[in-house]
Amino acid sequence: MIVPMPTPLTWPNCHNTRDLGGLIRSDNLDQLTPKGHAALAAADISRIIDLRDVWETEAFPSPYRADPRWLNIPLNDPADPAIDSDDLLVQYRALIDNYPHRFATALTAIAEAPPGPVLVACHAGRDRTGLVTALTLAAIDVPAEAIAADYATAPPQFPAEAATMRALLTHVDLNHGGVVAYLLAAGLTRNHLAALKNRLSAVPTHQPPPAADAH
Repeated sequence: MIVPMPTPLTWPNCHNTRDLGGLIRSDNLDQLTPKGHAALAAADISRIIDLRDVWETEAFPSPYRADPRWLNIPLNDPADPAIDSDDLLVQYRALIDNYPHRFATALTAIAEAPPGPVLVACHAGRDRTGLVTALTLAAIDVPAEAIAADYATAPPQFPAEAATMRALLTHVDLNHGGVVAYLLAAGLTRNHLAALKNRLSAVPTHQPPPAADAH
């Protein structure tokens, strides 16, 4: 069983950045100062996955937009029906239930990244990044309590309750047969699951990522 210990990272002026061991999560990278950019460079990131909407990447361009490591994988689409609720759990369930292929695409990008830490980011680093991180951790058998604890490690300006993530994971178990079944039905492969476990393992086996066409 893998139980990652989140390590807060100081990347000025990002506020919600932490290392899960092979997977780094963060808020919007356009806030980075020169010291923040230097800290990111020192982390030897192999892929940057930007989960923001297309309009966000245009209004607030990532400083890494021209970097070949940068991928934009939006979890939202302007054509999506509006979610008429301020309740985070309601919003999360709607995304999970209606757009599984988007999450599978994000996790595939993590699994197929070159060796080295993968960075996943959105605007606040709580919601979209939190969902992709939670699914990644659950896919490699990290206990739900550890996943919820990581989610709740957000700073005060981005309040996050562990109970919200616990309820979401229970929802996936009851309605989709669990996270692994959910992701496999959405297009992730067993090879991708193995690659995710290898990437976040405390003792990685240094196996190469699966081929990009391994679907």
